[in-house]
Amino acid sequence: MNVIILEPSFPDNQKQFARALAEAGATVIGIGERPKDGLDDDVRGWLTHYEQVASVVDDDSVLRAVRWVQDRLWVDRLEATVEAHIMTAARVRAACNIPGTSVRTAHLCRDKPAMKQVLREAGVPCARSTGASSAAEVRAFAAEVGYPLIVKPPDGAGASGTHRADNADDLDAVIAASGVDRGATVAVEEFITGHEGFYDTITVDGRVVHEFVCHYYPNVLDAMRTRWISPQFIATNRVDSAVGYDEVKAMGRQVIEALDIGTSATHMEWFSGERGLTFSEIGCRPPGVRAWDLYAVGNDLDIYREWAEAIVHGYPKRHASRRFSAGIVAIRPEADGVISGYSGADEIQRRFGDLIIDAHLPAVGTPTQPVEAGYMANAWVRARHEDFDHLRFVLDEIGRTVTVHAQ
Repeated sequence: MNVIILEPSFPDNQKQFARALAEAGATVIGIGERPKDGLDDDVRGWLTHYEQVASVVDDDSVLRAVRWVQDRLWVDRLEATVEAHIMTAARVRAACNIPGTSVRTAHLCRDKPAMKQVLREAGVPCARSTGASSAAEVRAFAAEVGYPLIVKPPDGAGASGTHRADNADDLDAVIAASGVDRGATVAVEEFITGHEGFYDTITVDGRVVHEFVCHYYPNVLDAMRTRWISPQFIATNRVDSAVGYDEVKAMGRQVIEALDIGTSATHMEWFSGERGLTFSEIGCRPPGVRAWDLYAVGNDLDIYREWAEAIVHGYPKRHASRRFSAGIVAIRPEADGVISGYSGADEIQRRFGDLIIDAHLPAVGTPTQPVEAGYMANAWVRARHEDFDHLRFVLDEIGRTVTVHAQ
């Protein structure tokens, strides 16, 4: 099988997709923005050919490169694994008659109001939402639905660019911050309260062959707005044994079917609260924040290879062991500025060193990153344990004990 992969080198874990495809027996062709001599030796070894383009989100550039490849060999698949690349890949597939995620599916997985409209029609419980391109439309939705509301980019990922409004004064500030009063298009939806988590899969022709469930502590919007919180998410190893996950898995399958997601990785977010289980959003690509690393460690699995096996052969190579729960805790600097030192790290190593998978403690003198930059923007620690509840305790202790000093 001949597979083109978009941007095989950036971000850094992208090269694992190229590796896995090569190990699964595919002939791998890369299309990316960096020069060929900028590829590392491993990537060069996994790729049979590489084409540089000006931008991997420019349809015309990618289309020319793909057609150049097609003039020389049959292309079975064109794959993209980064959210920003999904639509370009889908449109180029359609233009070049290459199987894979359709333009319709890619659009519905990017445009949140359109996504939720389709899912509501399919019977999936969703927050009420709409697309808006003026302040008047946002205010009209607020008058109909009430507060609190969320305003965010229609194709945003995670909490990026997301604002909450609890009243009319908040909404005025959110309208200004979002740019909708200056012509920007936004998604507006009612704010759903409850515990937040995510459900990730690898699917083959719409059939789930791998599935994983993670929990956020606290919910993402709070985590990305509050400095003193050391937020975490944990991939549970109770997916198959706890009855409570049956509803999450059933909803995930319903969403995959309604959006016609075929052979792909998926990343779906959900809420569980007073209204029961509620769908939040889905992407037809792997999760960010290197969540797949946690799935690999927790399940004795090369998750990248499993994705490649789905693409190349249409079935999984191994099954998830569910041996460990695995999670990450982000540790924010105490202030913006430059990192001046750490306290508590030695104690954590002494107490939990045998449970720690890896850690990132930026060197003294490193500029800090904003709180809203995400879980891996500053310091973080990843750990695993056979018992989910004990792992929560461990990650809580790490977050309470380690301090990143900055000035």
